Amino acid sequence: MPYEGAIYRPPSEADSLILQVTVGCSHNRCTFCSMYKGKSFRMKSKEEIFDDIDSYTNDFYTKAFLADGDAMLLQTGLLIEIIKRIRSKMPNIRRIGIYAHANNLKTKSVEGLKSLQKEGLNIVYVGIESGSDKILEKINKGITSSEMEKQLVKISESGIKLSIMIISGLGGKELTYEQAVESAKLLNRVKPKFLSLLTLMLEEGTQFYRDVKNNKTELLSPEEILLETKLMIENLELKNTIFRVNHASNYLSLEGVLNKDRGRILEEIDIAIKDKDYIPEYFRRL
Repeated sequence: MPYEGAIYRPPSEADSLILQVTVGCSHNRCTFCSMYKGKSFRMKSKEEIFDDIDSYTNDFYTKAFLADGDAMLLQTGLLIEIIKRIRSKMPNIRRIGIYAHANNLKTKSVEGLKSLQKEGLNIVYVGIESGSDKILEKINKGITSSEMEKQLVKISESGIKLSIMIISGLGGKELTYEQAVESAKLLNRVKPKFLSLLTLMLEEGTQFYRDVKNNKTELLSPEEILLETKLMIENLELKNTIFRVNHASNYLSLEGVLNKDRGRILEEIDIAIKDKDYIPEYFRRL
């Protein structure tokens, strides 16, 4: 299946068929991100997407994932047609997921999302990065925490599973408390089914990279990253949220169900800090 540029997907979609229905990111102005800088954003036509689906003949996959970062910008009707086409051509597909920027969700009503869920859209991944307005403004995310909350709640109301991604260390040393506590507050209100933590990777060529090099932002050490993670978890009030810290960027792998496994997870963090048992820097990104 042909792709335009590099393709990104969540860790849990490693075994999925990746179907590129949009190219790049319509926002593409976050100061820390270089993922889509080499692409001009466009939405693929129905004919292109259907050709991609029809060209696939292998029955190996049981999951499909709709990329790139703004796949949710496609009209609801077209997304429904895409889902139906996937399921008719690939009967072994049991789960379909999609990326969404929180701003994309403004184009979708709860009823529209319910229609997508009914046709077989199972999970939406949203990289909110932070629950702090100070950090969201600093990274030029293009949305406030309260606006994000309104859009994320629609996903849960529709019956689609909501998976949220937050970036540890994104506030630097100055805003590490904000990152932990304000993110926890937003998560407590939204109550996602899945929560994943990635750790900030400094990408050359980004504004964030230049800010670090010019001493405008000071990065956290591995220990400080884990202390930030610990503070966030201590402030969470969740029930049955599946928690994963298993991205290649992370200094420590963690997993469990929050808040049921909170005690064990906090203990694992304390042990790692005490023993300075972090994933080496040269293993990150692999």
